[in-house]
Amino acid sequence: MKTATADTGKQRWEREVLEPTLKKAPERPVPFTTISGRPIERLYTAEDLPDFDYAADLNNPGEFPYTRGIHPTGYRGKLWTMRQFAGFGTPEETNERYKTLLAAGGTGLSVAFDLPTLMGRDPDHELSLGEVGKCGVNVTSLADMERLFDGIDLGGITTSMTINSPAPMIFAMYLAVAEKQGADWKKLSGTIQNDILKEFIAQKEYIFPPRESMRLITDIFAFCAKEVPKWNTISVSGYHIREAGSTSVQELAFTLRDGIEYVQYGIDAGLDVDAFAPQISFFFNSHSDFFEEIAKFRAARKLWAEVMRDRFKAQNERSWKLRFHTQTAGVSLTAQQPYNNVVRTALQALAAVLGGTNSLHTNSLDEALALPTAEAATLALRTQQIIAAESGVTNMVDPLGGSYFVEKLTLDMERGAKEYFETIDRMGGMVEAVEQGYPQKEIAEASYRFQQSVERREKIIVGVNDYVQEDEPPMKILYIDDTASEKQLGRLADLKKTRDNGKVQRTLDALRQAAGGRENTMYPLLDCVRAYATVGEMCDALREVWGEYEEVPLI
Repeated sequence: MKTATADTGKQRWEREVLEPTLKKAPERPVPFTTISGRPIERLYTAEDLPDFDYAADLNNPGEFPYTRGIHPTGYRGKLWTMRQFAGFGTPEETNERYKTLLAAGGTGLSVAFDLPTLMGRDPDHELSLGEVGKCGVNVTSLADMERLFDGIDLGGITTSMTINSPAPMIFAMYLAVAEKQGADWKKLSGTIQNDILKEFIAQKEYIFPPRESMRLITDIFAFCAKEVPKWNTISVSGYHIREAGSTSVQELAFTLRDGIEYVQYGIDAGLDVDAFAPQISFFFNSHSDFFEEIAKFRAARKLWAEVMRDRFKAQNERSWKLRFHTQTAGVSLTAQQPYNNVVRTALQALAAVLGGTNSLHTNSLDEALALPTAEAATLALRTQQIIAAESGVTNMVDPLGGSYFVEKLTLDMERGAKEYFETIDRMGGMVEAVEQGYPQKEIAEASYRFQQSVERREKIIVGVNDYVQEDEPPMKILYIDDTASEKQLGRLADLKKTRDNGKVQRTLDALRQAAGGRENTMYPLLDCVRAYATVGEMCDALREVWGEYEEVPLI
């Protein structure tokens, strides 16, 4: 005798409503997946969340695990910081751009450095040829940092600096400028990216071997806990991991696992977790799959809160709260039909806001072609301002909270990230995983799969593999000529003639000695900077002690 089983609401709908409709009008013959390849069901209901616990999985804004946000009032209390990433040519040119952005309503600064600075090379190094000032501003010595922030009160604005291997040197220069302005280090606020693990994983702008690089980071943790307590000592960056081709869950997992590694190294260096963890911030990509990105941001807060409370036993609630900056996806921008990038950026920025970002940079429409013009950068800032002032999304906290689809995506993101955590833990940690090439291989394979889906036209990129337009009119772009290089080379030559070179050598010798021992390297670096030692000279001093890292190629 058969026993009838009652249909669920979803099963009844599928039988009575969906099936007759599909017989008359089948769905489009395309794979319904996120941009990361995650399958998406046609309908989500309460049945997709059978064990959902409001208090444990979601809870109210400002309450553990902060899925809905770390602030009870969301953007009703304070809007996100509108921090436009900028830098090109000479320090004076970038200084002018900063003042333009601030006058247009920007509320924070973000410094883009050129490749020689990022790699710890001076303009007169042979590897700097043709690169000075091209992809960011060139900063060689304290004199350049003084020019970069001329007329800008560092005590009254927050600054983010995107630099990693030479992060301690650049940070020391910033502190020296603030010191000259009379600013109190205890009140300085801002962020140094300082995330070397993602360099080994994705961006490849590393100098020193992994373990020595981690030493520099823990030195900054200890230094700032004592000297610059409001400064974010690190911005653990998933942005470049995603730009290298990772999926959203890989970005989430590898970024947070990098953060776990930094915390563990800080503890192993003898630091109290609650003395430095509140100064750790994060940096995520906001890509084009609207709901997937929102779910990623929400899952990130929950995962980090649980890790800090349960894994590291942090007692300070500030240690549990994940704060993050977001940048819209540069890799999604196209050189074809570049005005389409305005729409892409707006949607990506809206996803970041709905996900609760604390700070945001919106890419400019011309960035697939060159560094942005002032007009394009202003329009990108206006995009944020329109979302803030005109869209209505800032009126309530976590507007999509409770959506069956968003909550299921958030839980799926969390579970996927935890699986990666377990794999990396079994390897011994993120440094060991990087040395084995594990995250690099995972990202390379994900990037390949996505490119295949584009070439098969399973994923459409408007203007690239569909809706193509021939004979597009040329766009005016910002061109950086060799004037910046010539000027910086001349200044470097003059600096070496006018500074006290004996003092420079003494401070570099002290830096070498500290690197070979256990002294905190930030203090001798500050002495080097005040003596006007260059970025290249300071990095070379550490190269002499620690050597340079060479990655083992993976096929």
